[in-house]
This record gives sequence, C-alpha cells and structure tokens, in this order.
Amino acid sequence: MSPPAYASPHIPVLLDEAIAALAVQPGDVVIDATFGAGGYTRRLLDAGATVHAFDRDPDAVAAGQEWSETCSETGAEPPRLVLHPRRFSEMVEAMGEAGIARVDGIVMDIGVSSMQLDQPARGFAFAADGPLDMRMSREGPSAADFVNTAAEGDIADVLYRYGEERQSRRVARAIVAARPLGTTGELARTVRKALGYRPNAGGRGAPKDPATRSFQAIRIHVNGELDELEAGLIAAERLLGSGGRLSVVSFHSLEDRIVKQFLREASGARAAASRHMPQAAPSAPATFALAGKAIRPGEVEIARNPRARSAVLRAAIRTDSPPRNLRSAA
Repeated sequence: MSPPAYASPHIPVLLDEAIAALAVQPGDVVIDATFGAGGYTRRLLDAGATVHAFDRDPDAVAAGQEWSETCSETGAEPPRLVLHPRRFSEMVEAMGEAGIARVDGIVMDIGVSSMQLDQPARGFAFAADGPLDMRMSREGPSAADFVNTAAEGDIADVLYRYGEERQSRRVARAIVAARPLGTTGELARTVRKALGYRPNAGGRGAPKDPATRSFQAIRIHVNGELDELEAGLIAAERLLGSGGRLSVVSFHSLEDRIVKQFLREASGARAAASRHMPQAAPSAPATFALAGKAIRPGEVEIARNPRARSAVLRAAIRTDSPPRNLRSAA
C-alpha cells in the first residue's frame, strides 16, 4: 500500500522518532492529526494500528480518499483507516461521532506541508508567483483579503507577533501603500523594498529573504495556526487514555514554545502562561509525563530534507488523572 502521490511529495520529518515515541501495538487506535501525504499514517498502519487521520486541506483529503477506500476494502471491521476532512482541533467531536471515547496515541506534524508550499496556485510561498491565497482549507478570508483590507496597525501586529518581524510597522506601511496586492510576487517585492533587501545580493551566505518572515506571519494568521495547535493539544489531553502517547513535531519557535509550555504545565513542571490556557491550581495532578528530552533531526536527515532543519519533536505519556478544565481560542 502506498501513500497518496503528489508532484511535490511531503517528506515526513523525524518519522522514525515520532512513531517510536508512540510505542504502537497491534490493535491500537491512533490519530494522525495532520494526514498530509500519509507518511505517518502508513507507518502506523504497518505497525498494526487503526488510524483516524485528520486534514482540513481538501487536496490532501481528495488524494487520500482512494487510499482510505482501499483500506476499507480489505474487510477489516471497522476499517483500519478512517479519513476525517476536518480540523484536528475537532478531534474530540469527530471521535465521539465515531463512537470512540479514548485513543492510544496521537501524532501531530504541525505547520504547512511541502505540497502546499510547492504549489504556486496555493499562494503559500514566493519561489514562483501565484495568487495570494494561503488558506489550508480553501475557505474563509484569504491572505489577499487580509493585506488589502486590514488596518495598518493590525497588519503590523500580525507581522510582529507571528513573524517576529522587528520592522513590522515599516513593512505594514509599505503593504498599505502598495494596495491592492494580488500575487505572492507582489507581496514579496513590497516587503523586500520596505526592508531595503535585494535578492541574490551578497552571494553565498547572504541573509535569508526577509519576505519569509512576513509570509509566515500572514499564513499563520489566515489559518489561525497557533490557536489551532493549542486547541489540538487540549483535545489530545481529553482523548488519550491512561498510558496513551502524544508525539508532536513543530517547525518554528512559536509552535515549539506552545508545545513545550503545554507539556511542562501538564506534567507539573511549570505553571501555564498562555492567554488560552489559564493557570491550573498548584495541586492539580499531572495529566502527562514527559517522555525524554526534545529530539532534533540529525545531519543525515537535514542533508536529505533541508526543511527538517528547524524541526523539534516532543513526546509525552498520558497519566490516569482526569483532563484539566482548559479552554482554547480555536
């Protein structure tokens, strides 16, 4: 059985390590919260698990549908692969609808996929010009809607908060002055001009294109990615049974900070500070036990897949304590 085929396949990062952290046993029920091209799901199925895979991207769902149907045709009852075309923040509701109250493992590969980045028509990157879209679900306001209608101050706040752009006000001012912006190329050129950056200047070792920070920020905002991550972690705490395992791969400091903070607070190591996760009572029993230190890709994996360079894997094991009463913004 092969995962869905894409012109630009997504290479799962820290695949061996993320699956090993789940300690999958035949018959386990595991959630792949970010199905994508099915890399994690394939390993889980090979290990004998029943997989409930989530993805809000209709392209990923369409590509995986035939694979899901093939799994269903094997005669397994219930089927060993169930594909859910929805956000992973909705895991609790979706599993309830499937009649499942507890699962044995959850794996998350956070952020944008290679398939999304490498398709100009999706508007996630500026390597090739395309419509300024960036919507994972293809629903709701696009990146173009945001940059062309938002107040200058709101744009600056998004660039600073999600892209850590120190000159966010200058870039926001340039974006407003350049309206309307309709393509990724137009936005990238506007950002570069605002920051005085010339692509290809300086030769090898030149600074990374500063438009990258703004694209990251706008993409995170358009898709509500950090709120979605926090909601997904809360859902994982509610769904995992005692001894169940959580494995999360993140790709930049904002994501990793949320995962690290959540797991530290859940294990009793540190009080929560997130605006979405109020501080629990000091005497609250730990809901997770940390499963070792954070893991980063080795040189061999980075050489094979440069996008793995910033990845971090954090894993934890669910205790038998009841889930905390947490809320999220998603």
